[in-house]
Amino acid sequence: MSSIYEKYNLKQVINASGRMTALGVSTPRAEVVDAVTNGMNHYFEMKDLVNKTGDYIANLLEVEGATVVSCASAGIALSVAAVLVKDNAWLIENLHAAPLENNEIVLPKGHNVNFGAPVGTMVNLGGGKVVEAGYANECSADQLAAAISPRTAAILYIKSHHSVQKSMLSVEQAAVVARKHNLPLIVDAAAEEDLQCYYRAGADLVIYSGAKAIEGPTSGLVIGKAQYVEWVKLQTGGIGRAMKVGKEGILGLTCAIEHYLTAAKESGAQMVEKMSPFIDNLNTLDGISARVVWDAAGRDIARTEIKFDEAVIGTSTSELVSALKQGEYAIFFRGYKANEGIIEADVRSVSPQQLEIVYHCIKALVSKEKQA
Repeated sequence: MSSIYEKYNLKQVINASGRMTALGVSTPRAEVVDAVTNGMNHYFEMKDLVNKTGDYIANLLEVEGATVVSCASAGIALSVAAVLVKDNAWLIENLHAAPLENNEIVLPKGHNVNFGAPVGTMVNLGGGKVVEAGYANECSADQLAAAISPRTAAILYIKSHHSVQKSMLSVEQAAVVARKHNLPLIVDAAAEEDLQCYYRAGADLVIYSGAKAIEGPTSGLVIGKAQYVEWVKLQTGGIGRAMKVGKEGILGLTCAIEHYLTAAKESGAQMVEKMSPFIDNLNTLDGISARVVWDAAGRDIARTEIKFDEAVIGTSTSELVSALKQGEYAIFFRGYKANEGIIEADVRSVSPQQLEIVYHCIKALVSKEKQA
């Protein structure tokens, strides 16, 4: 029997970029796959399934409420819609039909990012209007508060490596501002690994990707204060209908959360141990220097930073990154700094054997460019 790659003429991927949507995010454990299969093979009263699994997850995480959604970006849209229309049945069904006066969603300017789609698009989908606070490289609690007006409906905080990290207020500080102005605080923590800290820091709604750190099926998780979570669930009768999550996603993510909370996780130190031979090999190549760097958003994730001297290797970093996707294996890196001659390798989803393949591919390309 042919493999999936052969059947559909697909290229095999080595994912050194991390848990990215463009590459299918993650590979769930066998127990999660079984839960997905069981979900697909049985019938449920869907409202009952949503409520009971939500209660189960909330109990696991020691939060007031929880619900599974289709993905983290849907979680942003649904959370914004929830705080705008609450339980107003007409507005749930007609969110975009009548302009809402008090629909401003305040977030730090440095958090208004594109994570694969713009944050603002998700806010607009939920009926909100983005109002930026502070500057691209700075937002204090006072600057956040200064952007609040009588039309403000909520504060949104994006906890992500995509966001500006320097001179930004913390979630705890944002929560203080929200409480002072009697506003809900929504935290998008899509790829974050701690499923409890932002709720405990004072957020009313916290959104996670089900397929990233949790390693579940394509899905999202919204946790928070019971009333707000109930309003999120009501959106299934409105814009949420276009973002519905299936029974298999709900049961798969619930199972993934169970295992995520109890399973041993690969530490940053273990990642360093895995990547050290790879780094040593890269440092033998002319025009290339490699070292360990740590996650910019503060997570316990170590990566390999690879710096190219473009004058020595004879090509641009961007061209080299593109070429690495065209070989026998499509090799993907984190290329956010490619314009500076720097890429990063995230080794969480890469085996030592694959790292050896990556090294030899880089070596072959660099040698070829020099000969040319």
